[in-house]
This record gives sequence, structure tokens and C-alpha cells, in this order.
Amino acid sequence: MKKISVLFFFASLITIAQTKDEQQIKRIYDAALTQGSAYNWLNHLSNQIGGRLSGSVQAQQAVDYTKAQLDMLGLDRVWLQPVMVPKWVRGTPEFAYIETNPGITTNVPICALGGSVATPLVGLKANVVEVKGLEDLKALGEEKIRGRIVFFNRPMDPTEIDTFESYTGCVDQRYNGAEEAAKYGAVGVVVRSMTLRLDDYPHAGAMSYGDTPLENRIPAAAISTKGAELLSTTLKLNPKIKFYFKQNCRQEEDVESFNVIGEITGTTHPDEIILVGGHLDSWDLGDGSHDDGAGCVQSMEVLHLLKTTGYKPKRTIRAVLFMNEENGLRGGNRYKKIAYEKEENHIFALESDAGGFSPRGFSFESSKANLEQAQSWASLFEPYLVHFFKEGYSGADIRPLDNGEMVLAGLRPDSQRYFDHHHAENDTFEHVNKRELELGAAAMTSLVYLFDTYGIVN
Repeated sequence: MKKISVLFFFASLITIAQTKDEQQIKRIYDAALTQGSAYNWLNHLSNQIGGRLSGSVQAQQAVDYTKAQLDMLGLDRVWLQPVMVPKWVRGTPEFAYIETNPGITTNVPICALGGSVATPLVGLKANVVEVKGLEDLKALGEEKIRGRIVFFNRPMDPTEIDTFESYTGCVDQRYNGAEEAAKYGAVGVVVRSMTLRLDDYPHAGAMSYGDTPLENRIPAAAISTKGAELLSTTLKLNPKIKFYFKQNCRQEEDVESFNVIGEITGTTHPDEIILVGGHLDSWDLGDGSHDDGAGCVQSMEVLHLLKTTGYKPKRTIRAVLFMNEENGLRGGNRYKKIAYEKEENHIFALESDAGGFSPRGFSFESSKANLEQAQSWASLFEPYLVHFFKEGYSGADIRPLDNGEMVLAGLRPDSQRYFDHHHAENDTFEHVNKRELELGAAAMTSLVYLFDTYGIVN
């Protein structure tokens, strides 16, 4: 009889805890949907500041604005963390055409890839060789590539339901294409944009020359998916066509920028840090609303919602807006370096860098015990249609912090529309839904609340 009473007692405690958690999460969601600031913050970032390319005036304006907004939240501490970042400048708009015969041309939309060198002042025109990936270069050999423009035309795989998997499957041609093609004597590369959608928007993104000497580097550009289809079809009809493109981008000296940081100090375990973050820089073609203005304002909103609901965290909750994720990851690496030097104890880090779409759940990089603990909370999110609690990738800026003991997580919104806008001119404010953005911020805050309440499994 006594054993039954003890079991009943512990079952009652679990029920009370679940009820408390349910009530707090409901308060968080109610506050996000009625008193949230994320959408207004994003409106200013997108429409008053615009694209925030690392090292640009707009990036500094974003630093100043977000710091001022964090100051207004009445946090325990707000500060800027200096970091040297690369400064790549796009220059005047790029121009390209397909020449089927001398004087007969069709213009196609392109954009220089981030980090690319310029073409000659008069532009670059050459015959074209189409490949589906890096492995095709070796098969073709120098004889068929030298003096030509290599056209990388491997589409994202439409059969992948998780579009991030599809992106991962073909992004190597964008990042390493110029480096590899130059080894076979190519004079330039044109890469199919990383999107599942057929449109006229070229998608930017970072590329690398590796250790290729400066004098051997060749210009690299992205072509829109409609442009890629046209180029591919035209090549099949006439392999002797030529492609022309002109861009005057340049790499300048590194400049100083900042990570923007704000925190609420924990009441009982202030030395244990829970981090939420996104990256403040963006590409320059659109205004960076989904990538990653949304993640930044959601991270700021976590602190705002904790304050609004009157919750006093046990552990220190810190929001970090990282600089230079897109073309260098300098902000994430700088933050890690300082955290290690100060011997800070980060137990949990959550990143939002997958757009401001409807949240579907979270992916975790952690021990099995911590993954199981997180999955035990999934039922608390079911009323909000957030069901995905799986092992998987967290985020680029928080991964440098991984010490093998902490928990890393990534917000996982619905991904089907993300690559329609990723790194493109149409990544703009009007494509962000206010309610979806708020639901993502509420989901993040709720997960932070749970990790703050129960800690991690050691």
C-alpha cells in the first residue's frame, strides 16, 4: 500500500510540472501573438536598412539599430563584440548574354558569386562546356575545358522533401566550381542558381578559390534557373554558341564590425549560459528578411517574451546576432574564441537560420540522453503543431561552440519555400508572414524555457 502511495505521489509531481510547463508555454505563445516586436524590428531592418553585406554601411546600421532595440528591453547587459570581417563589394550590376551567332544575342540574368574576382573591363566571352558537377571536369579533361566557360548545371533534387538536403546535394558546384575549373584551364564559370523554382532571379552565395594564386583566379557567376534552362537547351542545339558576362566586383581590406549581444542574468545558475542567435549580415541582392533577419529578430524576441511574461530564468539567457555568417563565419568563430578565453559555460545553444516560415520543430546535436530529454517535451508543442524533434544539424554560427557536452539545436521551419528566396533579390520583407514569424519566436522561447527549467543531462 505504501509503495502505491509513493508512486501516486511522484505521478502527481510529474502532472503538476507538466501543467506548469503547459501554462508557461501558453503564456509565451499568447504574448508572442499579441505583444510581439519581431515583425516591427524586421520591418525596420529590411525596409529602412536593407541588405547587410558584411563590412558594408548597412551592416553597421543594423548593428547600431539592433543594439538600440536590445537596450530598450531593459536587459541586464547589452554589448558589442568587435570582429574583423571581409569586405567584398559587388560593384555595378552584372550583365550577360548568350550569343548564338555574331550580333545575335539573348540577355540572361546573372549575379557575381560572393568572393569572385571581376571579369576583364570589357567583359568575358567564350565558348561554353556544360557539366553536371565537379566530377565531370576530370572526365572531360583539359583539352575540352581550356579557354572555355564552364557551365555547372546540376539542379537541386526535387525528390528530397527536406529542401536543405537537396541544397546540400549540389552546393559544392557553387562553392568549389571556380577553383576546380581553373585547374583545367577554364576562363570563367557560370553556376545554376540554388533553387527548386524556375524564375529569373539569380541566387548569390559564397564561393572559394582555395589556395589558387590570385593571378589564376577566374570569375564566377550564378545564372537564374530560367537562364540555365535556356543556356542548356541552346547548347544542345548549337554547341558552338558563346556566353558573355561582365562583372566588376572586388575584394577590399578587412574592416571592423561587431556581434551584437544582450542577456538576462540567471537567478540561481548565472554561470550556465543558454544562447539563442541568428546572423545579422545578409547578401545584398534583397533585404535579407528570411536569411537571416528573421532569425535575428526571433532571437531578440526570446528575451522580450521572457521579460513580457514575467519569467525570471535560472540560467543566463543570451541573444547573439552574429556578423559575417554568409562569407566567412568570422562572428561565430570570434564569439567562440572569447567564450573559451573567458571559460564561459554554455550548456545549450539554439540557432534560427532557416527562414521565418511556420515552425515545424527542432533538430538537435547532442548526446543520446539529452536528445531523449528534448524529445520527451515534444508533446508540450503538439498544440502548436510543432512535432519535429529529431537528431540533425543545428546552425553554422553556434557549431564552433560545440565541446561535446552541450546541446546544440536549430529551429526547423517548413522548408518548401525557403530556397525560392535564399540569397536572391526576392528575399524581401513582403515574403515574411507576421504570424509565422511570431510562432517561430514562441517555439524558440518555449524550448529555451524548458532547457532553463530542467538543464541538460550530464
